[in-house]
Amino acid sequence: MLTQDQIKAYHEDGYVLVEDAVTGPLLEELRALTYGMIERSRAVTENDAVFDLDEGHSKDSPRLTRIKQPHVHMPAFFEVLRSPKVRGVLEALLGPSVRLQTSKLNTKAPGGGAAVEWHQDWAFYPHTNDDVLAIGLMLEDVEEANGPLQVVPGTHEGPILSHFVNGVFAGAIDPNDPLFEKDKIRMLTGKAGSMSLHHCRTLHGSAPNMSDRARLMCFYELSAADAWPLAGAAGAFVGMNQNQVWDTVTSRMVFGEQTNRPRLKDVPVLLPLPPAPDSSSIFKVQKSAGAVSAFAKPGERAA
Repeated sequence: MLTQDQIKAYHEDGYVLVEDAVTGPLLEELRALTYGMIERSRAVTENDAVFDLDEGHSKDSPRLTRIKQPHVHMPAFFEVLRSPKVRGVLEALLGPSVRLQTSKLNTKAPGGGAAVEWHQDWAFYPHTNDDVLAIGLMLEDVEEANGPLQVVPGTHEGPILSHFVNGVFAGAIDPNDPLFEKDKIRMLTGKAGSMSLHHCRTLHGSAPNMSDRARLMCFYELSAADAWPLAGAAGAFVGMNQNQVWDTVTSRMVFGEQTNRPRLKDVPVLLPLPPAPDSSSIFKVQKSAGAVSAFAKPGERAA
């Protein structure tokens, strides 16, 4: 459960770090499943429905940027959201009915694992209200050297910065944007089993992993059940009929009941359209649209 001070910090700063959110056998199970998937990736030679490969990936040296939708391929990653401490945190911040949008396990290989350029999640998937957040569950210790999540406190209450390059959605802000207050950046480090939570409008990113250890973090996108993704937002019910939409949202309920009555709030909305040439992952969006990198040499594009 969150303390009142932690709840206050989340609402004021747009993020909070919770230590020992997942511990003991459950944490060990998630870690074992993750390393098992990395081993499985040795047989993979190109991106597929499960793996996003990093540069230099090979059978002898598996290097991944991401395991896609771990909650689908490894059900324990869904069930952990219902564990008492994690559920208590979600209830405190999102209420009695919470829905999972998706998950991704960013493995960030050692020795230069890919950066995630600065962005606000809201730019990718605006909803009818902004009771939407992301969890970052640390499966190994996360330190400054291996590319921790970084946030700019208070940006969840400010504007949505431009995520476009030459009129195309690039999934990243321009690091030279005068509204990007670099002096306020905070790094979220912690021990395995800790988790960060950040509001969907909080500006965040992460540098390359320059250490000799993988940075394993499972990210979950979650919302209150009455926050509905807007049509046209990335990945929102693409190609589904009404039955499929309802089946999808109800199957993703972590706890509580799905409502068919969206709660509308006066929130800033700009759809992520026209899309990047490759919208298959945030890494591909940022690279294919020519986002300027905040973590490379001046003027260099996202890797």
